Amino acid sequence: MLTLEFLDRLRAELAPEDLLTDAADCYAYAYDNSRKVFPPEAVVFARSTEQVRQIIRLCHDFQVPLTPRGRGTGTAGGSLPEAGGLVLSLERMRRIVRIDAPNRVMVVEPGVLNQEVQDSARPYGFFWPPDPSSAPYCSVGGNLATSAGGPHAVKYGTTRDYVLGLTAVTGAGAVIRAGCYTTKGVVGYDLTRLLVGSEGTLAVVTEATLKLEPLPEAKGGITAYFRDIASCAQAVSAIMAQPRVPSALEFMDAGALDLIRARQPGLLPADSQAMLMIEVDGASTEIAPAAAAIIHACRNEGLVDARQVSDVAALWAARKTLSPLLRDIAPKKINEDIVVPVSRVPDLLDGLAELSRRYDITNVNFGHAGNGNIHVNWLVNPDDSAEMARAAACLDEMFTLVLHLNGTLSGEHGVGAEKRAFVPREIDAVTLQLMKEIKQVFDPRGILNPGKLFP
Repeated sequence: MLTLEFLDRLRAELAPEDLLTDAADCYAYAYDNSRKVFPPEAVVFARSTEQVRQIIRLCHDFQVPLTPRGRGTGTAGGSLPEAGGLVLSLERMRRIVRIDAPNRVMVVEPGVLNQEVQDSARPYGFFWPPDPSSAPYCSVGGNLATSAGGPHAVKYGTTRDYVLGLTAVTGAGAVIRAGCYTTKGVVGYDLTRLLVGSEGTLAVVTEATLKLEPLPEAKGGITAYFRDIASCAQAVSAIMAQPRVPSALEFMDAGALDLIRARQPGLLPADSQAMLMIEVDGASTEIAPAAAAIIHACRNEGLVDARQVSDVAALWAARKTLSPLLRDIAPKKINEDIVVPVSRVPDLLDGLAELSRRYDITNVNFGHAGNGNIHVNWLVNPDDSAEMARAAACLDEMFTLVLHLNGTLSGEHGVGAEKRAFVPREIDAVTLQLMKEIKQVFDPRGILNPGKLFP
């Protein structure tokens, strides 16, 4: 329980509109896209690094659990206040501090939306490569928390690759500055890459220096349809073995294609059971030969059709409708973002099909095939206890399969609360203990996002 003394001290640091204590007002901050609910005792909105420092220092002194939060779009429960206490929302820290075109840099506060970064960079001829499907709604702070990726990570990498430096506040209330303003810099330990992906368990980021990339001169789209998943996976390996990497390589299985067919009859070849959506970018003279090389790599016995398409934007619009459409099949989806080496994608898909049959759980797969990051969706009825028990056993075996294939449990969603029980399967005890000791240095009283990441 938050004490009256703590709340009085908090009120003294904030404007009245920046503190919520009524349970009804706080409820909007009790859940994220994992659809689980853990109500906080209060919600506070910070507007500056100094306010974040004051809030964290109070929580440290009073040993109050504090859960940092962006826009709540995460699927792994990373922003759930499981321990109650205080939610620290960064949504009102919305300043784009600086756009420095000559140095290809943008400095932003954590509440700036991903789409706002893209829109602000575009007039200067730049973009920020991380582009999750929730880009119009998710914040830079949330992207930093999980090192978010997206379709273009296959060529450009994830958030961690596009953050030069950070200002952050540790769990002891100390303001630190990590990284630098330049693309080269090797002074001291790389705390920037440590904090990106740490899910708010070490420090709360209050400002980020982002590295921008030049907008490509042109883009081209290719669609390829296959009679079976094996042929599709074979094509993925052939495409990624080429010297030139596509800027996006997205996979959809038969379940995903059926969802699109239900909404747009006649759009897809009737005999296709798997599809690749492919993008290439670069100079305008490079698009046609790059597309031709990819179409050639797709040619195998299972290919139904492969061709260049003119409307690349329409491709991504169709892709981004998939996740919401899953609720047409079942009331709940268990969404995992596992990753395996590209050459093992065929083994992964075979294994998932076998698990779906054995446990009688409907399964729809799509995602970023170019880097082996498949979004696996197990579709279940949460009111069916027998089905939920089968789903739990199925998940357990799926993670075993992923690690056997030299993969990882999460590519871009993070661990949060949903996957923490499985972390010791991927990280050995000695390494895990070292991580806990690092947590202790940054957050000596364990107030920051307690219970996340570690089992």
